[in-house]
Amino acid sequence: MGLFDKIKSGLRKTREVFSGRMDELVENYKELDDDFYEDLTDILIMADVGVATSELAVGRLKEKCQQEKIGDPEKAREALKGILADILWAEPMKLTSPMVLLIIGVNGVGKTTSIGKLASRLKVMGRRVIICAGDTFRAAAAEQLTVWAERADVPIIKHKEGADPAAVVYDGIQAAKGRFADVLLVDTAGRLHNKAHLMEELKKISRVAEREWPEAALSALLVIDATTGQNGLMQAKVFSEVANLEGIILTKLDGTAKGGIAIAIRNELGLPVRYIGLGEQLDDMQPFDAKEFVNALF
Repeated sequence: MGLFDKIKSGLRKTREVFSGRMDELVENYKELDDDFYEDLTDILIMADVGVATSELAVGRLKEKCQQEKIGDPEKAREALKGILADILWAEPMKLTSPMVLLIIGVNGVGKTTSIGKLASRLKVMGRRVIICAGDTFRAAAAEQLTVWAERADVPIIKHKEGADPAAVVYDGIQAAKGRFADVLLVDTAGRLHNKAHLMEELKKISRVAEREWPEAALSALLVIDATTGQNGLMQAKVFSEVANLEGIILTKLDGTAKGGIAIAIRNELGLPVRYIGLGEQLDDMQPFDAKEFVNALF
């Protein structure tokens, strides 16, 4: 299955709702009037694109149609695809070597599986990868991560449950340096009930990384469960306050009709989606492509 086919298949639930309503809209209107734009805004909001982003996209579409004298709803739909792709577009993520990549997110969003899939993807690309089990607070977190490390066939550094996460990261860095690793993937705790504690923990991990491996680029990716819709946007807002985020890993897109949340996160927070999770297999994480995403959405 090709990349576009995987994205298309993964976005099936979102597309069934979104594209079906778009078809009805195009069929029901013969011209672009205020009612057309209002109904279009509602369709985007129902796909979890969000009120602010939906209004922005429809406003740009209205302006484009007026400037280019587009009066056909079908042509307006094609123009909307380009507008949404423009909103989603971002410069590709730079994967330098060496690199410490913190993987952040609340419990239950698919953080552990994302780390395993990302490790596998990077290894296939020829990168030497080590996983660091820095979430020492959640019960059995290290054991679950070990299973995914074995599946990806990459080494894992871990301590006992309840250990200091920064100490685990310290050992992970020493191992990465000693084995000439390209990327150290660090799992982190996902507790949002105490932002201050979370912030201090992430700062401590970052200080250790900067001190022990100054030549390594330090970056962070936030894992968000697409099925949570607008709640995922709220998580992104909170984590962007406590970490310097490089972008988003959007998981479980194959299980939701709320795939439009990717557009809302990009527009409202300026955070690009870097990878999307489209299933449970090791190779089901794909780099995000704005045009292919929007084409699959329609």
